[in-house]
Amino acid sequence: MPILAVVGPTASGKSEVAMTVARGRIAAGQPTEIVAVDAFTVYRGMDVGTAKPSRHDRDEVPHHLVDILDPWEELSVAGFQARARAAIDDVQDRGATPLLVGGSGLYWRAVVDELRFPPTDPTVRDELRQRWADDPAAAHRHLATLDPDAAARIEPNNLRRTIRALEAIELTGERFSRYDDAWERYDSRYPVLTVAYLEPPNDELRDRIAVRAARMVEGGLLEEAAALRALPHPLSHTAQQAIGYAEAFEALDGRLDLTELVDLIARRTWRFARRQRRWFRADPRCEPIDPEDAIARLVGVSEGMGGHDRPS
Repeated sequence: MPILAVVGPTASGKSEVAMTVARGRIAAGQPTEIVAVDAFTVYRGMDVGTAKPSRHDRDEVPHHLVDILDPWEELSVAGFQARARAAIDDVQDRGATPLLVGGSGLYWRAVVDELRFPPTDPTVRDELRQRWADDPAAAHRHLATLDPDAAARIEPNNLRRTIRALEAIELTGERFSRYDDAWERYDSRYPVLTVAYLEPPNDELRDRIAVRAARMVEGGLLEEAAALRALPHPLSHTAQQAIGYAEAFEALDGRLDLTELVDLIARRTWRFARRQRRWFRADPRCEPIDPEDAIARLVGVSEGMGGHDRPS
Protein backbone atom coordinates (compact mmCIF):
# COMPACT_ATOMS: atom_id res chain seq x y z
CA MET A 1 0.00 0.00 0.00
CA PRO A 2 1.48 3.39 -0.93
CA ILE A 3 2.50 6.21 1.35
CA LEU A 4 1.94 9.62 -0.24
CA ALA A 5 3.42 12.97 0.78
CA VAL A 6 3.06 16.65 -0.04
CA VAL A 7 5.93 18.64 1.44
CA GLY A 8 7.42 22.09 1.02
CA PRO A 9 8.03 25.41 2.73
CA THR A 10 5.38 27.48 4.48
CA ALA A 11 2.80 29.04 2.13
CA SER A 12 3.81 26.84 -0.81
CA GLY A 13 0.25 25.56 -1.26
CA LYS A 14 0.60 22.16 0.40
CA SER A 15 -2.82 22.13 2.05
CA GLU A 16 -4.68 23.01 -1.15
CA VAL A 17 -2.84 20.34 -3.13
CA ALA A 18 -3.33 17.74 -0.40
CA MET A 19 -7.07 18.36 -0.15
CA THR A 20 -7.44 18.16 -3.94
CA VAL A 21 -5.49 14.90 -3.98
CA ALA A 22 -7.51 13.41 -1.13
CA ARG A 23 -10.82 14.39 -2.74
CA GLY A 24 -9.74 12.93 -6.09
CA ARG A 25 -8.61 9.67 -4.59
CA ILE A 26 -11.70 9.30 -2.41
CA ALA A 27 -13.91 9.93 -5.44
CA ALA A 28 -12.00 7.20 -7.29
CA GLY A 29 -12.69 4.72 -4.51
CA GLN A 30 -9.27 4.97 -2.83
CA PRO A 31 -9.82 6.04 0.79
CA THR A 32 -7.17 8.57 1.78
CA GLU A 33 -6.48 10.28 5.09
CA ILE A 34 -4.14 13.17 5.87
CA VAL A 35 -1.39 12.92 8.48
CA ALA A 36 -0.14 16.40 9.40
CA VAL A 37 3.65 16.47 9.71
CA ASP A 38 3.77 19.73 11.63
CA ALA A 39 5.14 20.75 15.01
CA PHE A 40 2.42 23.30 15.74
CA THR A 41 -0.95 22.19 14.38
CA VAL A 42 -0.88 19.55 17.12
CA TYR A 43 -1.86 22.28 19.59
CA ARG A 44 -5.45 23.09 20.46
CA GLY A 45 -6.27 26.78 20.39
CA MET A 46 -3.47 27.64 17.98
CA ASP A 47 -5.48 27.82 14.79
CA VAL A 48 -5.00 31.16 13.08
CA GLY A 49 -1.27 31.41 13.66
CA THR A 50 -0.55 27.88 12.42
CA ALA A 51 -2.81 28.02 9.34
CA LYS A 52 -4.46 24.89 10.71
CA PRO A 53 -6.76 22.96 8.34
CA SER A 54 -10.31 24.25 8.64
CA ARG A 55 -13.00 22.33 10.45
CA HIS A 56 -14.75 21.91 7.10
CA ASP A 57 -11.66 20.28 5.55
CA ARG A 58 -11.22 18.02 8.56
CA ASP A 59 -14.85 16.96 8.36
CA GLU A 60 -14.49 16.23 4.65
CA VAL A 61 -11.18 14.33 4.85
CA PRO A 62 -9.94 12.66 8.05
CA HIS A 63 -6.90 14.44 9.49
CA HIS A 64 -4.50 13.01 12.06
CA LEU A 65 -2.18 14.77 14.55
CA VAL A 66 -4.26 17.95 14.62
CA ASP A 67 -5.53 19.31 17.97
CA ILE A 68 -4.05 16.49 20.04
CA LEU A 69 -2.23 18.50 22.73
CA ASP A 70 -2.82 21.49 24.97
CA PRO A 71 -0.45 24.36 24.17
CA TRP A 72 1.44 24.01 27.44
CA GLU A 73 2.41 20.40 26.66
CA GLU A 74 5.85 19.69 25.24
CA LEU A 75 6.31 17.59 22.12
CA SER A 76 9.75 16.29 21.27
CA VAL A 77 10.74 15.14 17.80
CA ALA A 78 10.93 11.58 19.13
CA GLY A 79 7.43 11.93 20.58
CA PHE A 80 6.10 13.23 17.29
CA GLN A 81 7.84 10.40 15.43
CA ALA A 82 6.05 7.80 17.54
CA ARG A 83 2.65 9.47 17.18
CA ALA A 84 2.98 9.94 13.43
CA ARG A 85 4.06 6.37 12.77
CA ALA A 86 1.19 5.09 14.90
CA ALA A 87 -1.22 7.24 12.88
CA ILE A 88 0.19 5.88 9.61
CA ASP A 89 -0.21 2.32 10.85
CA ASP A 90 -3.77 3.04 11.95
CA VAL A 91 -4.71 4.48 8.55
CA GLN A 92 -3.21 1.52 6.71
CA ASP A 93 -4.79 -1.01 9.05
CA ARG A 94 -8.18 0.36 8.02
CA GLY A 95 -7.34 -0.04 4.34
CA ALA A 96 -6.80 3.65 3.60
CA THR A 97 -3.81 5.51 2.17
CA PRO A 98 -1.86 7.90 4.40
CA LEU A 99 -1.12 11.28 2.83
CA LEU A 100 1.63 13.05 4.79
CA VAL A 101 1.49 16.84 4.60
CA GLY A 102 4.00 19.19 6.17
CA GLY A 103 6.78 21.72 6.01
CA SER A 104 9.13 20.61 8.76
CA GLY A 105 12.09 18.84 7.19
CA LEU A 106 13.19 17.52 10.57
CA TYR A 107 9.79 16.06 11.42
CA TRP A 108 9.43 14.71 7.89
CA ARG A 109 12.69 12.81 8.12
CA ALA A 110 11.92 11.66 11.66
CA VAL A 111 8.72 10.02 10.40
CA VAL A 112 9.84 8.44 7.13
CA ASP A 113 13.49 7.59 7.80
CA GLU A 114 15.07 5.27 10.36
CA LEU A 115 16.29 8.09 12.58
CA ARG A 116 16.79 7.46 16.27
CA PHE A 117 16.64 10.09 18.98
CA PRO A 118 18.37 9.45 22.29
CA PRO A 119 16.27 9.91 25.44
CA THR A 120 16.58 12.95 27.68
CA ASP A 121 16.43 13.43 31.43
CA PRO A 122 16.32 16.97 32.85
CA THR A 123 17.92 15.87 36.12
CA VAL A 124 20.87 14.22 34.40
CA ARG A 125 21.23 17.15 32.02
CA ASP A 126 21.25 19.68 34.87
CA GLU A 127 23.83 17.67 36.79
CA LEU A 128 26.10 17.54 33.76
CA ARG A 129 25.61 21.25 33.09
CA GLN A 130 26.55 22.15 36.65
CA ARG A 131 29.57 19.85 36.57
CA TRP A 132 31.00 21.37 33.38
CA ALA A 133 29.57 24.91 33.38
CA ASP A 134 32.91 26.57 34.12
CA ASP A 135 34.99 24.54 31.70
CA PRO A 136 33.32 23.66 28.37
CA ALA A 137 36.68 22.63 26.92
CA ALA A 138 37.16 20.05 29.67
CA ALA A 139 33.65 18.70 29.01
CA HIS A 140 34.55 18.36 25.35
CA ARG A 141 37.81 16.55 26.19
CA HIS A 142 35.84 14.17 28.41
CA LEU A 143 33.41 13.51 25.56
CA ALA A 144 36.36 12.81 23.26
CA THR A 145 37.47 9.99 25.56
CA LEU A 146 33.99 8.44 25.48
CA ASP A 147 32.95 9.12 21.89
CA PRO A 148 35.67 10.55 19.61
CA ASP A 149 33.35 10.67 16.60
CA ALA A 150 30.76 12.77 18.42
CA ALA A 151 33.44 15.10 19.80
CA ALA A 152 34.83 15.62 16.30
CA ARG A 153 31.43 16.92 15.15
CA ILE A 154 30.97 19.36 18.04
CA GLU A 155 32.85 22.62 18.54
CA PRO A 156 34.88 22.52 21.79
CA ASN A 157 33.15 25.65 23.12
CA ASN A 158 29.63 24.39 22.36
CA LEU A 159 28.68 23.29 25.87
CA ARG A 160 25.01 22.71 25.04
CA ARG A 161 25.72 20.10 22.36
CA THR A 162 28.53 18.55 24.39
CA ILE A 163 26.19 18.13 27.37
CA ARG A 164 23.54 16.60 25.10
CA ALA A 165 26.02 14.00 23.89
CA LEU A 166 27.19 13.21 27.41
CA GLU A 167 23.59 12.97 28.60
CA ALA A 168 22.77 10.42 25.90
CA ILE A 169 25.83 8.35 26.75
CA GLU A 170 24.96 8.33 30.45
CA LEU A 171 21.34 7.37 29.83
CA THR A 172 21.85 4.72 27.17
CA GLY A 173 25.42 3.49 27.49
CA GLU A 174 25.70 3.97 23.72
CA ARG A 175 27.95 6.37 21.87
CA PHE A 176 26.04 9.48 20.87
CA SER A 177 27.51 9.25 17.37
CA ARG A 178 25.59 6.01 16.80
CA TYR A 179 22.43 8.07 16.60
CA ASP A 180 23.84 10.06 13.69
CA ASP A 181 24.34 7.12 11.36
CA ALA A 182 21.01 7.40 9.53
CA TRP A 183 21.21 11.16 8.94
CA GLU A 184 23.54 10.70 5.99
CA ARG A 185 21.13 8.31 4.28
CA TYR A 186 17.70 8.98 2.80
CA ASP A 187 16.27 5.47 2.92
CA SER A 188 12.60 5.49 3.74
CA ARG A 189 11.26 2.93 6.17
CA TYR A 190 8.18 2.74 3.93
CA PRO A 191 8.90 0.67 0.79
CA VAL A 192 6.54 2.61 -1.48
CA LEU A 193 6.81 6.36 -0.90
CA THR A 194 5.63 8.88 -3.48
CA VAL A 195 6.58 12.48 -2.75
CA ALA A 196 5.42 15.77 -4.21
CA TYR A 197 7.69 18.64 -3.22
CA LEU A 198 6.31 22.14 -3.79
CA GLU A 199 8.73 25.03 -4.13
CA PRO A 200 7.30 28.20 -5.69
CA PRO A 201 9.75 30.76 -7.14
CA ASN A 202 11.13 33.27 -4.64
CA ASP A 203 8.93 36.19 -5.65
CA GLU A 204 5.78 34.08 -5.61
CA LEU A 205 6.63 32.54 -2.25
CA ARG A 206 7.39 35.96 -0.74
CA ASP A 207 4.03 37.25 -1.97
CA ARG A 208 2.19 34.23 -0.62
CA ILE A 209 3.88 34.66 2.75
CA ALA A 210 2.94 38.35 2.86
CA VAL A 211 -0.68 37.56 2.07
CA ARG A 212 -0.74 34.83 4.73
CA ALA A 213 0.69 37.19 7.36
CA ALA A 214 -1.95 39.81 6.61
CA ARG A 215 -4.74 37.24 6.71
CA MET A 216 -3.51 35.92 10.05
CA VAL A 217 -3.76 39.34 11.63
CA GLU A 218 -7.09 40.09 9.96
CA GLY A 219 -8.38 36.64 10.90
CA GLY A 220 -8.01 37.00 14.64
CA LEU A 221 -4.37 36.33 15.54
CA LEU A 222 -4.36 38.96 18.29
CA GLU A 223 -7.52 37.55 19.83
CA GLU A 224 -6.07 34.05 19.68
CA ALA A 225 -2.82 35.23 21.30
CA ALA A 226 -4.78 36.94 24.07
CA ALA A 227 -6.69 33.71 24.72
CA LEU A 228 -3.43 31.78 24.93
CA ARG A 229 -2.12 34.25 27.48
CA ALA A 230 -5.20 33.65 29.60
CA LEU A 231 -4.57 29.91 29.85
CA PRO A 232 -3.69 28.45 33.28
CA HIS A 233 -0.20 27.47 32.10
CA PRO A 234 2.41 29.19 29.90
CA LEU A 235 3.04 27.95 26.38
CA SER A 236 5.43 25.04 26.09
CA HIS A 237 8.86 25.62 24.62
CA THR A 238 7.73 23.88 21.43
CA ALA A 239 4.55 25.95 21.09
CA GLN A 240 6.49 29.16 21.62
CA GLN A 241 8.47 28.50 18.45
CA ALA A 242 5.41 29.01 16.22
CA ILE A 243 5.93 32.19 14.24
CA GLY A 244 3.27 34.83 14.84
CA TYR A 245 2.53 34.42 18.52
CA ALA A 246 5.59 36.13 20.00
CA GLU A 247 4.98 38.96 17.54
CA ALA A 248 1.31 39.14 18.52
CA PHE A 249 2.26 39.31 22.20
CA GLU A 250 4.50 42.27 21.39
CA ALA A 251 1.58 43.98 19.68
CA LEU A 252 -0.72 43.28 22.62
CA ASP A 253 1.88 44.91 24.88
CA GLY A 254 1.96 48.00 22.68
CA ARG A 255 5.45 47.45 21.32
CA LEU A 256 4.25 46.97 17.72
CA ASP A 257 1.45 48.54 15.69
CA LEU A 258 -0.56 46.41 13.26
CA THR A 259 1.44 47.45 10.18
CA GLU A 260 4.69 46.48 11.87
CA LEU A 261 3.12 43.26 13.10
CA VAL A 262 2.23 42.02 9.62
CA ASP A 263 5.64 42.98 8.24
CA LEU A 264 7.54 41.33 11.09
CA ILE A 265 5.59 38.07 10.78
CA ALA A 266 6.17 38.04 7.01
CA ARG A 267 9.93 38.63 7.37
CA ARG A 268 10.37 35.96 10.02
CA THR A 269 8.26 33.52 8.01
CA TRP A 270 10.38 34.14 4.93
CA ARG A 271 13.57 33.36 6.86
CA PHE A 272 11.91 30.20 8.19
CA ALA A 273 10.81 29.18 4.67
CA ARG A 274 14.38 29.50 3.43
CA ARG A 275 15.54 27.11 6.16
CA GLN A 276 12.75 24.71 5.24
CA ARG A 277 13.86 24.73 1.61
CA ARG A 278 17.41 23.83 2.60
CA TRP A 279 16.12 20.74 4.42
CA PHE A 280 14.08 19.54 1.46
CA ARG A 281 16.64 20.40 -1.20
CA ALA A 282 19.10 18.10 0.57
CA ASP A 283 16.62 15.22 0.26
CA PRO A 284 16.97 13.40 -3.09
CA ARG A 285 13.32 12.31 -2.86
CA CYS A 286 12.19 15.93 -3.01
CA GLU A 287 12.39 17.09 -6.62
CA PRO A 288 10.31 20.27 -7.17
CA ILE A 289 7.07 19.65 -9.00
CA ASP A 290 4.30 21.88 -10.32
CA PRO A 291 1.12 21.69 -8.20
CA GLU A 292 -1.00 20.39 -11.09
CA ASP A 293 1.56 17.69 -11.85
CA ALA A 294 1.74 16.87 -8.15
CA ILE A 295 -2.01 16.34 -8.04
CA ALA A 296 -1.93 14.12 -11.13
CA ARG A 297 0.95 12.08 -9.72
CA LEU A 298 -0.59 11.46 -6.32
CA VAL A 299 -4.17 10.89 -7.44
CA GLY A 300 -2.88 8.34 -9.93
CA VAL A 301 -0.93 6.27 -7.41
CA SER A 302 -2.67 2.95 -6.87
CA GLU A 303 -2.33 0.29 -4.22
CA GLY A 304 -0.80 -2.07 -6.73
CA MET A 305 2.12 0.15 -7.66
CA GLY A 306 5.53 -1.34 -7.19
CA GLY A 307 8.63 0.11 -5.60
CA HIS A 308 10.02 1.01 -9.05
CA ASP A 309 7.40 3.77 -9.29
CA ARG A 310 8.89 5.60 -6.36
CA PRO A 311 10.48 8.86 -7.48
CA SER A 312 14.22 9.06 -7.16
